Amino acid sequence: MVKKIKSTASRVPQADKSSQLAGAVKDSAQQIWLAGMGAFSKAQEEGTKVFEALVKEGMSLQKKTQGIAEEKISEVTGKMSAMADTVTSKAGQNWDKLETIFEARTAKALNKLGVPTAKDVDALVQRVDALAAAVAKLSKGVAPKAPAKVARKAAAPARKAAVKRARKTAAAA
Repeated sequence: MVKKIKSTASRVPQADKSSQLAGAVKDSAQQIWLAGMGAFSKAQEEGTKVFEALVKEGMSLQKKTQGIAEEKISEVTGKMSAMADTVTSKAGQNWDKLETIFEARTAKALNKLGVPTAKDVDALVQRVDALAAAVAKLSKGVAPKAPAKVARKAAAPARKAAVKRARKTAAAA
């Protein structure tokens, strides 16, 4: 550009030289202005492309991060579930032990008070049934008015034992 101005300046007289120089400067300024506008347009265009590329990259990074976070959450949730299952299992075992201890101590306390157990009641029922069968057997061989008297005599020891136990239980309570 400068060479063009110098070559033009050497051929033309002074007045023409200054007007030509002014025209050359004007043309040069015009070209610089247009180059600046082109650069601005290009930068704006490229800036938009760069911005869009950054947005795409950000979205990709966000998806990867969310995927990793979800994996970690699933992993932690699994570990917590396993720990909860372990704690529940141990608590159930301890509860069973506590229940067994409670039942044993309650049975021991009831035994000390003289309260009959289910086994004792079952034995007593069997004994009463045996006595009733014996009374029925004896009543067949005795006169018609005597069976009630014989049955009372046969059942008297069992009745006395039951009354004695009942009094003991009532006194202890």
